[in-house]
Amino acid sequence: MCGPGAWLELSGAGGLAAVRGADTWQRPSAQGGVWLVGVPSARGAVRRRGYDATRRMVVEAARVLRAGGVRVEAADALRHRRRVADQAGLSAGERAANLVGAMEAVGVAGRRVVVADDVITSGATAAEAVRALRAGGAEVVGIATVAATRRKW
Repeated sequence: MCGPGAWLELSGAGGLAAVRGADTWQRPSAQGGVWLVGVPSARGAVRRRGYDATRRMVVEAARVLRAGGVRVEAADALRHRRRVADQAGLSAGERAANLVGAMEAVGVAGRRVVVADDVITSGATAAEAVRALRAGGAEVVGIATVAATRRKW
């Protein structure tokens, strides 16, 4: 999706556990540093929890990275265009179909971005986020996650 070596993993505390492809952070866009763009949480989930967990993770990760000298900003650049079904219990194919065209990016033209999400299950959410960001003119240079599920073959 973004090329080998473009992945980074965030620990649950928002710090970096491992970074692969350090050049991801070294070459800023014409507008400045890299944007860390979180996948938007469903409004209902945010309402039930009382906060946006992914947004908190992205803000903390950007803070930790900046403290380490990385030029990065947390950016709210993705939003849902339409409602989607709950992904729990869906197969990988059903997840992908559920999310087709579900997101749009705003204000990303010419930006280098890293997509951030709490967990990658099938990759469908990350793929839709990448599609939307690229359609908005962003250069997607990586994907960040706290956790990933084991792939079922």
